[in-house]
Amino acid sequence: GYKPKFNRLKKDLESKFPGNLQITGEGTPQSTGWFEVTIDGKLVHSKKNGDGYVDSDAKLSKIVEAIKAALKL
Repeated sequence: GYKPKFNRLKKDLESKFPGNLQITGEGTPQSTGWFEVTIDGKLVHSKKNGDGYVDSDAKLSKIVEAIKAALKL
């Protein structure tokens, strides 16, 4: 399932931005194949749209850079 992948990403992001993020996850039992990351309402990663899982440094870096931009770091 997606929960272990979500938890791993959450842990990675919380370690990079301690105390600065509110990370929530929502299961969608009626739909499968969705794994999306939204920052301040902007979709920055979508498995359904072809990004796959967050399983590489490049994919994680894309999300980290979007967070930095949102936090104005």
